[in-house]
Amino acid sequence: MSHPSTPASAGASERPDLPARTLQSRLIAVMRAQRAEDYAPVIEVLAAAGVRSFELTLTTPGTFEALPGLVERFGAEADMGVGTVTTPEQVDLAADAGAHYLVTPVSVLPVMDRAVERGLPAIPGGLTPTELHSTWSRGAAAVKVFPASAVGAGYVKDLRGPFPDMRVVPSGGVDLEAAQAWLAAGAEAVSVGGPLLGDAFKGGDLDALAERARTFVAACARDAGAAGAQA
Repeated sequence: MSHPSTPASAGASERPDLPARTLQSRLIAVMRAQRAEDYAPVIEVLAAAGVRSFELTLTTPGTFEALPGLVERFGAEADMGVGTVTTPEQVDLAADAGAHYLVTPVSVLPVMDRAVERGLPAIPGGLTPTELHSTWSRGAAAVKVFPASAVGAGYVKDLRGPFPDMRVVPSGGVDLEAAQAWLAAGAEAVSVGGPLLGDAFKGGDLDALAERARTFVAACARDAGAAGAQA
């Protein structure tokens, strides 16, 4: 079901939530492969290790063509998102191919408006308060702080001052320690690429990948903080 565009501001009724599995796991694996054919073996390992949300980047050739098959194969256990979206046309292609959510690297209002029209949760990227508020006010499910390494986890508190309801997902340079810090600071989820994937798309050890994934999954799980406090 599509929603009307809300150019001035989006209220709670127009703001979609992130998919439930992404919200629960609080971990988005950023999949930047050399070709789309390389996605499936790596996703299979990560999903078996408990990863429940995948951002398939459009810098990987063939992503749109591969997406329907990946949704069919893995969609029952994990959310399949499309990342590096920069045009309204790409929003349509992602929606038509079955994406569960969108991620952008920049704050492009026509992209955000099209996502709202298509009823697709979006995580638009930005760094400054002006950029982040511009897309949050248009109905973003959360905003992507990118590059997160430029500001650190304390930025969540800074943003919550003027924007107390803003949902934040850091991306860019988020390793295991940073992921835990961002989540403890109140981030909705963390977006992790290299520190999780390593050399998996270059023929790396898939057993090592699975071990890294299990570590990230345990650290990011919604009850991880409570479990740690009880230990």
